[in-house]
Formats: sequence, structure tokens, C-alpha cells
Amino acid sequence: MAVTAQIRYVLDPTKLDDFERYGRLWIELVNRFGGQHHGYFMPSEGANNIGYALFSFPSLAEYEQYRIDAQADPDCIAAYEDSKASGCILSFERTFLRPVLEP
Repeated sequence: MAVTAQIRYVLDPTKLDDFERYGRLWIELVNRFGGQHHGYFMPSEGANNIGYALFSFPSLAEYEQYRIDAQADPDCIAAYEDSKASGCILSFERTFLRPVLEP
């Protein structure tokens, strides 16, 4: 059964360009590891410090394998370190959802 991760980020609103760069990197990385990235969503109207990401994997087991593999991948490590250095992400929370898709 497919699983979708929804990540809600609390961002430094003065570093949205850094967060957008981070998002563009992770879209490619998640897809490379067998997931399907649905995009990052930047603040627009309303709160200026909340962003989201949505991506799916065919199963929770495949998501968990991606997490293990990403910890050793140089591109993933570099993307994570870049976000830490920029300070664009203040905190985040991850929720897992079961998508309802077309039959």
C-alpha cells in the first residue's frame, strides 16, 4: 500500500530562497530513490513561515529503505548540511498519509 509523507516546515521567513533551493534538491533525490515527489509548497498568502512537502513511496518499507540509503548518500548529506548551514528550517513535523487515488 502506498504511503505519502507530508512534511510541515516552520521556516525562517528571511531565508525562503534557501528553503526553495533545498526543496529543489530533494525533489530530485526522492525521485532518484524510487519515490514520487509531489512538490514543495512555499508560503504565499497567510503565514509567511510555513512550507510543505509531499512525496509518496509504494510502501512504508520502501520509504524506510530510502531513509536508510539517504543517510549514506553524499548528495543527500550535502543537501541536509546546506539547510543546516543556512538556518532556513527552524523545525518540521512529518505525517504519513494513505492516498486515495483513481481506481
